[in-house]
Amino acid sequence: MPFFDQDIETAPRERLQALQFQKLQGLLRQVSGRNRFYTKKWNDAGIVPGNMRLFSDLRKFPFTSKSELVRAQEEAPPFGTNATFPVEAYTRVHQTSGTTGTPLRVVDTPESWEWWGDCWGHVLKAAGVTAADRVFLAFSFGPFIGFWATVEGARKIGAMVIPGGGWDSIQRLHMMRELGATVVCCTPTYALRLAEVARQEHFDMRSIQVRTLIHAGEPGANVARTKSRIEQEWNAKCFDHAGASEVGAHSFECEVQPGGIHLIESEFIAEVLEPQTGEEVPSGEVGELVITNLGRAGVPVIRYRTGDLVRPNLSMCACGRTFARFDGGLLGRSDDMVTIRGVNVYPTAIENVIRQFGSVNEFQVSVTTLHEMHHLEVQIEIASGNDAGEVRAHLEQAIYHALSLRATVTVAAPGTLTHFEMKARRFRRLDHPSGNSSS
Repeated sequence: MPFFDQDIETAPRERLQALQFQKLQGLLRQVSGRNRFYTKKWNDAGIVPGNMRLFSDLRKFPFTSKSELVRAQEEAPPFGTNATFPVEAYTRVHQTSGTTGTPLRVVDTPESWEWWGDCWGHVLKAAGVTAADRVFLAFSFGPFIGFWATVEGARKIGAMVIPGGGWDSIQRLHMMRELGATVVCCTPTYALRLAEVARQEHFDMRSIQVRTLIHAGEPGANVARTKSRIEQEWNAKCFDHAGASEVGAHSFECEVQPGGIHLIESEFIAEVLEPQTGEEVPSGEVGELVITNLGRAGVPVIRYRTGDLVRPNLSMCACGRTFARFDGGLLGRSDDMVTIRGVNVYPTAIENVIRQFGSVNEFQVSVTTLHEMHHLEVQIEIASGNDAGEVRAHLEQAIYHALSLRATVTVAAPGTLTHFEMKARRFRRLDHPSGNSSS
């Protein structure tokens, strides 16, 4: 079984927690009094970091939200007040994708970039990547952090990196073949898009040597039918990974693939809380992931509300790791769930139904609200040669059987819907309080 650091990945949980507490205390010593954002935040809350005596004392610290970090950036441009060191200490700047609002800039020191590489080392090794592999990064290499840190992780395990920036989809496929890529990193959506382009351009997917895909940016790789479809299209095994620009690469899927992802507990502390009350949820129940990173002292996040919904599982995995798991990966966003006629609906549940249909190339889901009533609308693009009316009717029926909801499905003309390369934003809410729409 491949490990990046077998000793710590299989350590008893008591030892893991002791390591976390040691790193947390060291982090607080570095940050307190030097980081303007957290010094003010803790002073306002009456928190003295030096008084921490127990691991459970972390619960006394206030939450951090992305909106706070964005506001701190706006008030003290260009990088904000969440910086522990002088600006000269930082050697890299990236930013969040901006798919949910104003992009947040994050800066890294050489030390924290090494830490990013270690985190990605866990991701790659757990997926079976070795020094013999050639890792193709199907990514634009713009300011969004995306797969930049994958380069560092691949270097640490000795694998070759093939950067895929500057090429369109068919060029990327040709370069995978010519350069003998064995691993591809991209979003789940883009993996399906590449397979679609291959069909359109009569490119034989059997001519490439890719055996492993590693996905991030959206939940698709742990949506059962999306995962299955990717693996069928590529004849390769796909692995999920979760992280965030402001947090780090925090979770990975192991080769056993138990239907979830492991948290890198040597580098992160996770709390899973009920979003409204802030109370801890028991193992096996769904809650919001609140995370503290332990290796990024220059721009830390401490008790950061990710908005991601997870289901924690503390039992040992068949892979031998004692790291906690999130069953089902990232289940969705706490602000994405909507109750439609008494049914709690998550985007991942809808995607799992839609991906049953190989004829559907792309889709867009809208929840419309009219006179306080929610309605589910699904737009789809289908591959040529399929009967639009038949696909529409079958999909409406499948959604009803799976979710006990009536959905209105419409078939859009080819090329109408956005085809995504990075994070896909397929779900939106439209309110019509007086017959006028707003989004």
